[in-house]
Amino acid sequence: MEKPSLEFNLPDTHEEGKLYVVDSLNNLNKLNVCPDESQRSLDEEENTGGTGERMAGSNTRNQCLFFVIFILTLIVSLALVSFVIFLILQTRNEVDQISSRLLSEKKNIEELKKMNSIILKHLNQSGIKE
Repeated sequence: MEKPSLEFNLPDTHEEGKLYVVDSLNNLNKLNVCPDESQRSLDEEENTGGTGERMAGSNTRNQCLFFVIFILTLIVSLALVSFVIFLILQTRNEVDQISSRLLSEKKNIEELKKMNSIILKHLNQSGIKE
């Protein structure tokens, strides 16, 4: 087994680092500045062969598919939230109706109790016993 050399060639490493940084900045600039159409043409110029074109096409297709799925998810979520809000409002309306009916029935029961007590008093005063 050969031992790896510990000698560094600093000027070459420094130059390679500069090239790497410049290349990275160029790629970043392409992503930020160029619209999709010009980015595709730049990619086609850099990649000789059909692989770059297929990769860019599939990447664009994937982005479009993601965007469509995202929009559909938002629409379905909005529909579900709207339906839940509708159900909450309907339930509240039903509860309000039931509570108003209960209050009116309570008043009717109170009136019947008063009438019953009046009838019993009248029967007791008239002397009619059961």
